[in-house]
Amino acid sequence: MRILVTGANGQLGNEMRELAKENPQHTYIFTDVQELDICDELAVRACIADNQVEVVVNCAAYTAVDKAEDNQELCRKLNEEAPGILARAAQANGAAMIQISTDYVFDGTAYVPYTEECETCPNSVYGFTKLGGEKEVMQKCEKAMVIRTAWLYSIYGNNFVKTMLRLGRERESLGVVFDQIGTPTYAKDLATAIYAAINHGIVPGIYHFSNEGVCSWYDFTVTIHRLAGIDTCKVSPLHTDEYPAKAPRPHYSVLDKAKIKRTFGIEIPHWTDSLDACIKKLKVEN
Repeated sequence: MRILVTGANGQLGNEMRELAKENPQHTYIFTDVQELDICDELAVRACIADNQVEVVVNCAAYTAVDKAEDNQELCRKLNEEAPGILARAAQANGAAMIQISTDYVFDGTAYVPYTEECETCPNSVYGFTKLGGEKEVMQKCEKAMVIRTAWLYSIYGNNFVKTMLRLGRERESLGVVFDQIGTPTYAKDLATAIYAAINHGIVPGIYHFSNEGVCSWYDFTVTIHRLAGIDTCKVSPLHTDEYPAKAPRPHYSVLDKAKIKRTFGIEIPHWTDSLDACIKKLKVEN
């Protein structure tokens, strides 16, 4: 298969690049904004047609959740318009598309894991635009998959794990919210699931993916420090209202992964095992 990966310099894009080495049966075009502006319809159409792309994996997005509240237009352009452009170009060339989405399409008021059938109800600009992107892709491309994920981290880019490692080493104490519950996702595991879907054959629809298990951001931080051997920083639980943010955060965003596991026959690691693997990799790299 000829696979186009957009947003290739981000957390997930870099993991896709790494795992490409284990999937040499495919031909790859890795692009980021320098190589391909996904908001430029003519450039996107030319790229997909000229390279005879068979699968588009869109890892590009505007992900600064709080900044999005003040940058609505740019956020909409990247998260809603661009996926539509990619989906139309994919459809015109008979290609499939995998669009990465988010738990922010829900408002987080549930108390059981969200399935793909649950009604969406975003309450932030970021969530609204990502939902818009989902709709664009599902409407414009027949062979489209949307994968919603949450709490993404990796050895690449800036993310919660790297921030907590740094703060844990710099500070004697740290407060982290304990009343937002979800599941971390190691981007390498998500990339593995994407390859599983491509290698199996794309089955159109919406899917949920994160690691297994459940925790709060507080639990996540305590575990990050424990696995990294950081014992000089006291981590305390905070209420969300003690940590004001511009965009509301889902209080509960656990995703039900049964559909993606069943459809593509994949096993998903527990979040603590994947976190341990990531921290070990970071130690080797540093």
